[in-house]
Amino acid sequence: MHKRILPAVALGAVATLALAGCAGGGDTGSTDGEGKELTVWIMKGTNPDASAFYDDVAEAFEKETGATVKIDEIQWADAHDRFVTSIAGGTTPDIAETGTTWTAEFADAGALLPIDEYVDGEKGLRDDLVEGLEVAGTYEDELYGMPWYAGVRSLMYRADVFEELGLEAPKTWDDIVAAGDAIKAAKPDMLPFPVPGDAEFQVYPWVWGADGEIATKDGDTWTSELDSAESQAGIEFYTGLATEHGFSSAGATTWKETDLRDAFTQGNVAMMLSGSWTPNSLIEANPDLEGKIGAAVIPGKDGGIAPSVLGGSHLSIFNTTKNADLAWEFVKLVTTGEFAEQWSDETGYFPGVQSAMEEALASTDPLVAPFAEQMVDGGASVPVTPNFGAVQAKKTTNSMIQAILSGQKDVATATKDASAEMTELLNQ
Repeated sequence: MHKRILPAVALGAVATLALAGCAGGGDTGSTDGEGKELTVWIMKGTNPDASAFYDDVAEAFEKETGATVKIDEIQWADAHDRFVTSIAGGTTPDIAETGTTWTAEFADAGALLPIDEYVDGEKGLRDDLVEGLEVAGTYEDELYGMPWYAGVRSLMYRADVFEELGLEAPKTWDDIVAAGDAIKAAKPDMLPFPVPGDAEFQVYPWVWGADGEIATKDGDTWTSELDSAESQAGIEFYTGLATEHGFSSAGATTWKETDLRDAFTQGNVAMMLSGSWTPNSLIEANPDLEGKIGAAVIPGKDGGIAPSVLGGSHLSIFNTTKNADLAWEFVKLVTTGEFAEQWSDETGYFPGVQSAMEEALASTDPLVAPFAEQMVDGGASVPVTPNFGAVQAKKTTNSMIQAILSGQKDVATATKDASAEMTELLNQ
């Protein structure tokens, strides 16, 4: 069975980290870094003003190890091609930020160093990793990406409208329908819960919330389960918000997430799934929304939390490095403790270790706490395989949703066709 997510462990501060022993993979070098320099690639734009952060990290790293570090910022748009070229030419950096959907691909290409022995050599660290990010960084039962930061989608809603109509944040799917009906009756010009047809990551919480799966793995064979009874129930509920309950619009059939957020910002949407990184930007775009937005975990069918896809990044060590132990010390420095918290504060994303999320989890900010709870207790990963990129490129899931929303196919037919296509792509 494909591992999607495990229950999160209890929070607690990580004990002082002991130095890791040598990891597997041959000569790993030494943590005596005098005269040595590491090269690191970080994606540009996540932290708009990262230069001070890099200076602080480099200074702390040199003080701790004696080694220097050269950090290059890479544009996201060019990064994948640059990685592929560098892997083919043996010119990879020592360390790089790898997006959660790339880590498995580069591990499959034999380019990354497994880091399990390093992680397990640090007291308490394995249990402190945010599970959804750990799953996304694990390929063929080995960890290749150290969780760094992530965001997650939760339910956002117009708190002022809910208050006006005497509604509470939905805790079940029935609550969503009841709230939507009340909003539809009271505010006919507002879409209660639009269903964007070109927004893949909006779909999976409803599959998981009904105890379905995207795909599972048995041996070396993947099987999509979008057509299972559970998955079909989740997809039927989600598309039914439009086709049955009239909470959406015909135009939303082609919407991307950005279109959904724009409509919310303009005051035309009452409920939507959106990322933890969006509330502040929504209010900046429309200051009138200050104090009028609420957030809640995505409810499962009968309560609890429906898992939601974690989007974020790992730090990975490339196996061309001659200084693996040093590279791990840098990875650990950036992804745990004060630097993990600093990066989180500066970017608006959550850290990849639970101990650095204590402040967010204890927050009483209604636009922080629900997202933090969603991430730790309901953060999940899409199938961890290099071939999932082909599924996304083919837009298998989006085409399925659009066929249902437009009336071209019923749920049973659309999910069966999508499942067959996804299974074929995953096993190429």
